[in-house]
Amino acid sequence: MSREVKGYTLPVGPQHPLYVEAENLMVTVDGETITNVEVNIGYIHRGIEELMQRRNYLQNIFLSERICGICSGIHSVTYCQMVENLLGIDIPDRAKFIRTIVLELERLHSHLLFLGIMGYEMGLDTLFMYAWKDREHVMDMLEKISGNRVNYAMPAIGGVRRDIKNPESFIRKLELLSKRSDYYLNLFKKDRVIRARTRGVGVLTHKKAREYGIVGPVARASGIVHDMRKNSPYAAYEFSGLQGRWRVVTEGYGDVQARVLVKIRELKEAVRILKYALLNMPKGQLKVAAPLAVKPAEAVSRTEAPRGELIYYGISNGSDTPERIRIRTPSYTNIMCLKPILEGQQLADLPVIVGSIDPCFSCTDRVTLVEERTGEQKTVDKNYFRRMRE
Repeated sequence: MSREVKGYTLPVGPQHPLYVEAENLMVTVDGETITNVEVNIGYIHRGIEELMQRRNYLQNIFLSERICGICSGIHSVTYCQMVENLLGIDIPDRAKFIRTIVLELERLHSHLLFLGIMGYEMGLDTLFMYAWKDREHVMDMLEKISGNRVNYAMPAIGGVRRDIKNPESFIRKLELLSKRSDYYLNLFKKDRVIRARTRGVGVLTHKKAREYGIVGPVARASGIVHDMRKNSPYAAYEFSGLQGRWRVVTEGYGDVQARVLVKIRELKEAVRILKYALLNMPKGQLKVAAPLAVKPAEAVSRTEAPRGELIYYGISNGSDTPERIRIRTPSYTNIMCLKPILEGQQLADLPVIVGSIDPCFSCTDRVTLVEERTGEQKTVDKNYFRRMRE
């Protein structure tokens, strides 16, 4: 039996100043204190999974890349890895390094974008402009590699589409970004205004993070040591020479400040990964041949997106079109922690707290399966997928 919550209920969204994407929080307040939060998503469900089941495997590479405009590269790489697992093929080592380079550049640009938004939500427009100016260096590198700034079209089933020329030319900009991350780290640790807005605000405890299945930097800010690049290495992360060059960043406080500090420290770790990968890229081919039709099988691909663990599940049926595709994005998991971290906080801190989990609603929204005659809601699990295959 749910407890009665007293107070005034304030609808935040679906259109609101925090994000241009649509979502809704029904926030109950007692004065200025938040006493209850109801999270509602599903306003911009685009039916990506259904679309993938109507297109062939090659077309789906470009469809997966458009799930999210900020982390488009990791979606296409995770999708290609899933298809490669269905086929049982291994890609060339040079292709693994190129994929890793693109993904770590994407991590840099995503974290810097997040940092700018956090500054904006605190009213620090100068911080917003500093972070996004530094982000331009990353976007320039991505454009030099792929010719694009948003959707890079780099991965292919069996490898990559393009090579990276003159990798040494990127080192200078990476060293600059490493120095800039030191500046941001010092700023968020010592500036009195920023500390007042972030320290002890929106705390997600280690226990609650595990209960809600939180992933990525949000989980690591609550002391959970989990990163798919370490736990289940893929691409170039599986090479021992690279594994020893970086570490998983964690914080123990679980507040807004901890979530920001994790991402700032991950900037430096990403630079370490990039410098090693660029200077130690093996020679060889970029791609191996892959058939258009995929034999009947099922496979999972798990990667570490900038926001956390990304999962692609697929079933093939022997044709050139997948039987079933299922995508679990990190924001879909992390957004559910908004209820415990907002309750008891001040209403004025809501934008900063919501921004600190770095939600992406375009790749979050889902629909619930409802039986029309009985109104029964269905939970989709791995057994449901297996029954669909039979």
